[in-house]
Amino acid sequence: RIHRPRIFCILAVASPHMSEIKFSDPDQPQRFAYQKKTNDKRALDIDSVYDGEKLSGKVVLVTGANRGLGEAIAKELIAQKAKVIATCRSSKPKFEGLHKVIDGIDVTDKKSMEKLVKDLEGQEIDILINNAGYFMVEKETIDNPDFDEEIKMIDICAVGQIRVTSALFNAKLLKKGSKVVQITSQGGSIAWRTTQNAGGPFDYGHHMSKAAANMAGKLLAIELEPHGILVQIMHPGFNKTDMTKKYEKIWEIEGAVDASIGAKRVCHEINLMSPKRNGLFINCEDGLQIPW
Repeated sequence: RIHRPRIFCILAVASPHMSEIKFSDPDQPQRFAYQKKTNDKRALDIDSVYDGEKLSGKVVLVTGANRGLGEAIAKELIAQKAKVIATCRSSKPKFEGLHKVIDGIDVTDKKSMEKLVKDLEGQEIDILINNAGYFMVEKETIDNPDFDEEIKMIDICAVGQIRVTSALFNAKLLKKGSKVVQITSQGGSIAWRTTQNAGGPFDYGHHMSKAAANMAGKLLAIELEPHGILVQIMHPGFNKTDMTKKYEKIWEIEGAVDASIGAKRVCHEINLMSPKRNGLFINCEDGLQIPW
């Protein structure tokens, strides 16, 4: 008997829906210039499309709500009469109107998750916003990688989101109809690295942590869908915060906005979450998808 090698043919068939997807532009200065040229209201005037009243009465838990974008999101939700539960690791939020503050919550620590559930006292959550993040100050290249910082960013920005979501889900505090928002970054798009990192710096830890967070979000969307829980992966846009201050020289060139505007963009996308859009990676700046 003659044994012949088996040849397998793999036929790649493009989805008929792929051509219908309009992705956001990876070239941020070009994207911002085009938005101004075309007077893109969605990108330049979020108030013209955003209906914050839809968030009234919703119980929303925001991690990392004591500063930066998390603080801005919490304040916007309060303004829309949502019941906001703020979590923070150390310093408490310095603003009023919160439904509840749970401090001492470190998203890298399992015992903190137990404390979070205990302190919620059975309170079900309508919207979970996994916002807690970390961005090392120094810029990384292969000449000066900081491995400890890289691991820290991945643990906080990616694994931390799973810890929080898992803790609430297993405590039955996320029910059918709940929404989970993964605040990540366009920096997690592998497809966009050639454009956005051309010439460096390369910031290995930041980009790896955001790519990992995107993967976590996609998997969560698949696993939680049968339970009637929606998950959205969101790039909040380029916001002027302490975390992005090392890039302040390009804030105006690339259309960076005050965190209060970024918060409205995020809240607008939360309102648009639906089964049809479940698990998509959305640029809150213009509402378009970002490729993985």
